[in-house]
Amino acid sequence: MSSPSYELLWTIIGLILTIAGTFVEAFTTNFPWSWTEQGIKIHSLGVTYQIGAVLLTACLGGKRAGALSQLAYLTLGLVWLPVFSRGGGISYLAEPTFGYLIGFIPGAWLCGILAFRRKKQLESLALSCLFGLLVIHTIGMVYLVGLHYFNLMVFDTLLPLGSTLAQYSWHPLPGQLVLVCAVTVLAYGLRNILFY
Repeated sequence: MSSPSYELLWTIIGLILTIAGTFVEAFTTNFPWSWTEQGIKIHSLGVTYQIGAVLLTACLGGKRAGALSQLAYLTLGLVWLPVFSRGGGISYLAEPTFGYLIGFIPGAWLCGILAFRRKKQLESLALSCLFGLLVIHTIGMVYLVGLHYFNLMVFDTLLPLGSTLAQYSWHPLPGQLVLVCAVTVLAYGLRNILFY
């Protein structure tokens, strides 16, 4: 289960899922029992599947595959391949969202550690995803604060810190928590199918 070829496979799968998830918006529908009366209504979650892909890779491939897939994702984006939501290149370091992208690496690592620490259960997979999400947001917020003070010292301009933190951490959180639930159920099902 932890052979190098297995980890390489999940690293590649995680990279592909993260790139694809960056550009696909996450949606949900109304409850199935109301479909006959109201029809199927689609609601945007306000986020993409990107974080879901990060956490799913860690839950299925483990800590190394999760972290390596995100390291590969960042490397591809920084060498001018347009894999980030707003393109790519070294100038992306100045984007407010870059700290969250950096957080994918330790977030996937921690999620992968916790996902395989105990016998697979929905609760342990959900907690591993929640802790991974917490790490991503913590690193993203620290980066935003650093970017705020860097802009102040170097360019004598202010990044609107409060509204920026709300835009990138607070507002997407409900949609990301829905993705955590979906990833938990999907990872649990797939790990049962794959017998690990």
